[in-house]
Amino acid sequence: MQLDHLCFVRAADAAHSFGMPRIALATSAKYPKLTDDDRLLLQPLAKCGLEAIAAIWNDSNFPWSSCDAVVIRSCWDYHLKSGEFLRWIASLEKAGLVVLNSPTLIRWNTNKAYLRDLESRGVAIVPTQWPEPGSPMDLQEQLQRIGWQKAVVKPRISATAHSTSLVTQDNASSAQGLFDELRHGVGVMLQKFVGRISEEGEWSLIFFGGGFSHAVVKIPKPGDFRVQNDFGGSSRTAEPPACAMESATRILSLLDPAVYARVDGVVEDGLFLLMELELIEPGLFLHGHAGAPTRFASAIAQQSAHGDKGPRSSTGHALG
Repeated sequence: MQLDHLCFVRAADAAHSFGMPRIALATSAKYPKLTDDDRLLLQPLAKCGLEAIAAIWNDSNFPWSSCDAVVIRSCWDYHLKSGEFLRWIASLEKAGLVVLNSPTLIRWNTNKAYLRDLESRGVAIVPTQWPEPGSPMDLQEQLQRIGWQKAVVKPRISATAHSTSLVTQDNASSAQGLFDELRHGVGVMLQKFVGRISEEGEWSLIFFGGGFSHAVVKIPKPGDFRVQNDFGGSSRTAEPPACAMESATRILSLLDPAVYARVDGVVEDGLFLLMELELIEPGLFLHGHAGAPTRFASAIAQQSAHGDKGPRSSTGHALG
């Protein structure tokens, strides 16, 4: 453990000894002191009477039982160790810790097949195919059959555009290996490429405690399709169109309560099409939104004070 992180832990131990509830902000080894964005939470959480401490999610030496709640934040490697990650979540749940978002939502949201659940509830999503393992499947023939000139091949368990590829009918053979590997591995999804993302960007609407906080538009760099800043994408604050707000609000109303959520999608012909619903470890664009860290901290404080995981569906499923 790095010395400055160890000092951070000891300072939190001292505060905890004076009776302040401790909140672990779960992060990954790459960000042992949290991301710049998540560090904006520390002061608002302190004002709420909560001592926040950074904790690497797969650090076997961290005393999770000393915490009153665990908030899943920048665990940005979870998709590479999804089995280990879900076992860790289960261990927190078994220990009786409050986990935010709830283990029910996390398990459901880990696999992007949740989009099928939402579509079955009437949510408009970007057109998506779900090729299953089995007989050989030619990607180029599949695109021709469904009439898509361009599509994005994605793993069903992924983050930050990991193993994601843009393909066309003309060059689909170059992605056949990836397609087959995913189809017989973690699972694959094939999403129609929506050109408006390159032209107008992808919307991200951020909610805390079910209430809308702020929104950004994410733009890929010229010649790319990925909006993440890891690949040169940029973002700007913007007021979301009414159709995006209405859709995002309805989507969240279908779920068990979420302390934080990011609803990603694109507007096409006046309709908001959901691309992904981020409930595990999304970047929340707290920088540049003065009230956002306070709103997030208040939502954490309110939920962690309940001493449980909030209202749950009778089936234990994320959809209400």
